[in-house]
Amino acid sequence: MHSVPTVLRLVLILAPVFRLAAQEPPYKFRTTVIGEPLYTFGTTIAANSGFRGEIYYINPGSQKLPNFSRLKPVGAIYTPYLCVPSRSFDEGFPGVTERYEWFAIDYTGRFWVSAPGAYRFALASDDGSILYIDDKKIIDNDKQHPVIEKEGTVKLKAGVHRIRVSYFQGPRFHVALVLRVAGPGDDELRVFHADDFKPPADAPW
Repeated sequence: MHSVPTVLRLVLILAPVFRLAAQEPPYKFRTTVIGEPLYTFGTTIAANSGFRGEIYYINPGSQKLPNFSRLKPVGAIYTPYLCVPSRSFDEGFPGVTERYEWFAIDYTGRFWVSAPGAYRFALASDDGSILYIDDKKIIDNDKQHPVIEKEGTVKLKAGVHRIRVSYFQGPRFHVALVLRVAGPGDDELRVFHADDFKPPADAPW
């Protein structure tokens, strides 16, 4: 019987560990996501809650977010959360456009705060992005760059609030856009999901 070389034994021992690590989601959710999270910018299926993102073409060579008021959207997508970890993007937006570079998305939505207090947000993107809460700029992560995550904190009262995330993708191929949040008493950031911020049934919405 031949002995197994030490290096091979080490590989066999560590292989299951590596497989488990590969299966760990890159970002944690608070709410239950049925099936695997969809790491996309959104779909064309309209929704009454979450984010509505308007897609725009931008000029090649753009170094920062455009003035959206001067542009006309080419289509819209919908998503309950923004969780696109860094990856290659060459598929465009099925049903809207095949463009996979030199585009921008302006996401808007509303969310309900049940527990007033300080909320810490983190916005990661490749390329630029900006987070607004109630029309106030909370995180400025604009301009062309690889994946960078920046944080900002805002005090929120109980009730409904407006949220906006503006994002642009410059040259091909890598993209990323992830919005996370930690509310009062939360120890760690989790993906901002619309289902975690729904109003009570009798609340004005």
